[in-house]
Amino acid sequence: MAAVPREGAGAGGVGAGVRSATARASSFSRATAAASPKPAIPGVKHGLNGAAFVSSGIPDLDRILGGGFQLGTVVMVMEDAEAPHHLLLLRNFMAQGLVHRHPLLFASPSKEPRAFLGTLPSPVSGSKDERPRMAPGLDPDAQDHDKGLRIAWQYKKYFGEQQSSGLHNRDCRQEFSNDFDLRKPLERQLLNGQHIDCISLLDSPNLEILQDHCSAFLSKLPRNDGTIGCAGRLAIQSLCAPQCGYFEMDWDMASFIRSLRAMVRSSNAVAMVTCPTSVLPPSFCKRWQHLADTLLSVRAIPDEDKDMAKLLTGYQDMIGLLHVHKVAQLNSQVPVILDATTFSLKLQKRRTLVLERLNQAPVDGSTGSPYGVPGSSGSSKCSSIDF
Repeated sequence: MAAVPREGAGAGGVGAGVRSATARASSFSRATAAASPKPAIPGVKHGLNGAAFVSSGIPDLDRILGGGFQLGTVVMVMEDAEAPHHLLLLRNFMAQGLVHRHPLLFASPSKEPRAFLGTLPSPVSGSKDERPRMAPGLDPDAQDHDKGLRIAWQYKKYFGEQQSSGLHNRDCRQEFSNDFDLRKPLERQLLNGQHIDCISLLDSPNLEILQDHCSAFLSKLPRNDGTIGCAGRLAIQSLCAPQCGYFEMDWDMASFIRSLRAMVRSSNAVAMVTCPTSVLPPSFCKRWQHLADTLLSVRAIPDEDKDMAKLLTGYQDMIGLLHVHKVAQLNSQVPVILDATTFSLKLQKRRTLVLERLNQAPVDGSTGSPYGVPGSSGSSKCSSIDF
């Protein structure tokens, strides 16, 4: 004779079954399958809303833009007719990609575009040559504490093996963004990779050849279901330069930028395009600015401008100004609002490019504070300079 369950036990079992069924049917139940972590890709940093960033090659610019250049966007740099400061941004952008072994497509109006690779800077080593960088809000006592933990030089011989192994592991671990020494060229072994393709704009009289090269390059970096297998970089120098012969082809160049933006949007790549806007009509210059996802401009500083020297702190160390007109925002409807839009270009120890927020010189002529440090105030009537 089969045993009959008690009434309480049966009710408890039914109640437990109902509760479990309700928990499974509820829309607020937690997913059972844990989200798999995203694989680490050299030179790629994941952000909010599925965004992925690559470094611009300038750590200060990465912090200003909220992480770097976002994958799938077009970065446009408006050149200055008086100084080639745009090449500083272009070189650091390309050098950072080669350090991370990113595929690179470079287009230049010169006859030998591969010769430009010899001017790319080398990353600063992680040893004593590395520039100390304080993050915004970091307590200065923390740095003093770290300095106090360093081993005196006379005891290094007792820790030679441990120190060498530590340096080796640190060199093997690539950083997201590096400081580059503008006086030291990039290692030759990084320039001989098969993932580098260089073309001349002189060989593309109607932009069709250039567009075909861009399409073939970006087709190797597809974005499937939001996954990122490898990140690529596309750099175009002085697209509308006079030597290219693109006279009376304003609509063709605008159509090329529009097509490039569509191709980049569906790929895991970032395109940086520099253009001398002084040769473009004002109407097309505005149209180009709207086509860019991230818009930057560089401007040289006169050598002897006494009025500006009295207005700004650290004027004698500035080599130019960088203005951030627009920041890319994909997968988000929240506008990016920066604390400041104009920054000074400086060479730290005459070799490393840094960006600092402009500060109005007080009466006592004290030095300005770097970007991210509170306390800078003031305003200017000129719209091109923001404090």
